Amino acid sequence: MEKKIKGILKKDRRTKNLCKRLQPGDIALIAHNNLDELAGQELAEAGVKAVINIDNTISGEYPALGAKVLLDKGIYVLDNVGEKIYSLAREGEVITIAGCNIYFEGKKLGEGRVINREFLKRKLGLAEKNLKQQLDLFVQNTLDYARKEKDLILKNLEIPDIRTKLAGKHVLVVVRGKNYKKDLQTIRSYIKEVKPVLIGVDGGGDALCKMGFRPHLIIGDMDSVEDSSLKKTREIIVHAYPDGRAPGMDRISRMGLKAKVIAAPGTSEDLALLLAYEKKAELIVAVGSHSHMLDFLEKGRKGMASTFLVRLKIGHKLVDARGLAHLYRGGIRWQYLSILVASAIFPIIVLASLSPLVRHFFYLLSWRFGFY
Repeated sequence: MEKKIKGILKKDRRTKNLCKRLQPGDIALIAHNNLDELAGQELAEAGVKAVINIDNTISGEYPALGAKVLLDKGIYVLDNVGEKIYSLAREGEVITIAGCNIYFEGKKLGEGRVINREFLKRKLGLAEKNLKQQLDLFVQNTLDYARKEKDLILKNLEIPDIRTKLAGKHVLVVVRGKNYKKDLQTIRSYIKEVKPVLIGVDGGGDALCKMGFRPHLIIGDMDSVEDSSLKKTREIIVHAYPDGRAPGMDRISRMGLKAKVIAAPGTSEDLALLLAYEKKAELIVAVGSHSHMLDFLEKGRKGMASTFLVRLKIGHKLVDARGLAHLYRGGIRWQYLSILVASAIFPIIVLASLSPLVRHFFYLLSWRFGFY
């Protein structure tokens, strides 16, 4: 029997912007070639009934895992619908998906390809075969760009004076990357106890605010962070192109806010990590950072030269949040441990004060080690 799904349509060509507007039960219309895992997670978290993609949800070029995330959550996926539907389907209309067809008030708007487990398995198998070729191209591009971006590591970054003091402190850099919300939640106790300097990279600033923390700094090109977060943060740094152009400053000016500008190659994530390093942070903790080839292929980057160079420079101070979480995951905190130790020692002290034999033992022990 043909599956039918009915819901309110929400659409946007930028999936991360659409996810902010989605409500449980909506149907999402996207234009996202090779849906990445993070986008899949955010669509699933929004509680959509179905996802309609104008483009290929998974092409087989590399293991794009967004489709798998959606299917694992029981979300219906229809792709290759074509560009025409974007103008025919209107935001807020109640549409119906019947098998591979899309209808509004009984009129057919378009049709696509149903993504099921069997199709996904074939595409992931193809992606595995293509992975070696993708790796070769990726490494070559990384080396080529590394030659161009080597000044990022060989020279000190030109940083304007900022109010936020980082020297000698722990600095937490939050990036809107894979599992960033979960990782941030995992180290919540670390944030409360250690009170690190909080830096949000674009949408990473939103994640900090939604958890009830006020970012000390928000860094980025200002394309994916909410106005409310920018108003809440103590300081803003706009990431400019190496030639000094900073499109993000237009938005900051329109909002009546002030910001510093830093021109640098690479990503805003790289800039945030370098800033913490150059300002003499004691430890840099990264949440949601991009660190391997699939991360960058999903972001549409052909190499990770700047990221490779930055980590080469700051590696001895950099800790991933998932590693840090092992120290704080429901374990005994130091202040509680000290109370526990004191409680255990107290009966021994009382016993020693009451027993001549125990007092004599401690006297001999002290004499043996030269305390008398």
